[in-house]
Amino acid sequence: MRRILTAIAAATALVVSGCTSNATAIPGNGAFVFVSPGGKSEFTYAPGERGTVEDFTGSSVTDAGQTIKLSDYAGKIMVLNVWGSWCVPCRAEAEDLEVAAELSAGDPVQFLGINIRDDRQAAADFMAARAMPFPSIYDPTTRTLLSMSGLPTSSIPTTIVLDREHKVAKIYLRVVEAQELDEAVDALVAEGGDQAAGVPDPAPTTAPSVDPTTPAGVTPTGGTTPTTGADAAPTS
Repeated sequence: MRRILTAIAAATALVVSGCTSNATAIPGNGAFVFVSPGGKSEFTYAPGERGTVEDFTGSSVTDAGQTIKLSDYAGKIMVLNVWGSWCVPCRAEAEDLEVAAELSAGDPVQFLGINIRDDRQAAADFMAARAMPFPSIYDPTTRTLLSMSGLPTSSIPTTIVLDREHKVAKIYLRVVEAQELDEAVDALVAEGGDQAAGVPDPAPTTAPSVDPTTPAGVTPTGGTTPTTGADAAPTS
């Protein structure tokens, strides 16, 4: 009985934390860099602390002839989810990802999956069965992940939320729930576009006020304006 309970506890921990989770992360100077373990599974970065994810590319899970690039979604908040059809925790969080994607449908947000160490047909079948509302890059050798400055390939599911400049704002090295993901995305939407980049709003323009008792043809400063057409005085 003790062995059975131990096995159940281990399986439960696996689903909660992910297939494996042995990495932490810190922002670097400009680019984002992952480092050694820190015992955490969730990270949040303020605008001034964020590092940029370099552009990456790969073929679509459902169409080998279609190339998908991160730069295809310039200016959009990105939710990157690393998954595999063989990964039990990935299957467990699929519905939450679908719900979160639907909740952000009216916002400048794009969800993008990165399918790793998988069979293309198995991954495509999983997406079709779930009617996944967003595309996925097929990355069987984790080449796409390796191009992202040390992103751990042994910890899935992993979800990375990028701001509009494709800088890392949030990381989950575990199963993610729809509500927390939706809140993270909403916070980035609220940051705005130019305002998030530090560009101020243009100064408002105000028309000069006019005293309603001022006679026609007289400017607010007391001068006169020439009259033409129907407003001109008749000549004899």
